[in-house]
Amino acid sequence: MTETRQRPGPKPRANGRGEERSEALPERCLDQIFRDARTQNAWLDREVPDELLHELVDLLKLGPTSANCSPARFLFVKSREAKERLKPFLSEGNRDKTMAAPVCTIIGYDLDFHEHLPKLFPHTDAKSWFAGKEQKIFETAFRNGTLQGAYLIIAARALGLDCGPMSGFDNAGVDREFFSSTNIKSNFLCSLGHGDASVLFPRSPRFSFDEMARIL
Repeated sequence: MTETRQRPGPKPRANGRGEERSEALPERCLDQIFRDARTQNAWLDREVPDELLHELVDLLKLGPTSANCSPARFLFVKSREAKERLKPFLSEGNRDKTMAAPVCTIIGYDLDFHEHLPKLFPHTDAKSWFAGKEQKIFETAFRNGTLQGAYLIIAARALGLDCGPMSGFDNAGVDREFFSSTNIKSNFLCSLGHGDASVLFPRSPRFSFDEMARIL
């Protein structure tokens, strides 16, 4: 059981709707999203409803990206037929657990994201920032698309789902199979569902504060 942690009482702060909110989430929420959450490798036979996937996207899309560019694209591989299309491109160690998951998300990034900036960042001509700059387009799409993939993990845990993010697949093959005729490239995969905690390994070590951070 997670030890109860004490911190100074929260200070009221206005949110975007003018209402007061606490400065920190309750400890149980932090436990669910971070402390007790684990990368899952086995899954219970419980469906993930389509409505929950819509709720997930509506939540994660609120996370910040540079100039609100929002380059991530999410393909929820859920049906048996879609999983069979994905299966040949999975590494051997990832194949069985991915096929057993209720949903496997392909997190991609759209190299044409800048075409949507007149809608997403309308108060200036942000699209022109990327004209003819292929390296800048790639770096912006990959960086911010990866950020949005992390938001997916956090949002999924907040909504009560477990996650199994992974590499270990043929990116080029996935791109041919699922993103042909687009400028979307796959980044990583993340299975979603309700994990079987009985088969979890002990949590791997983490760095201490002094090993990974400094305050200047």
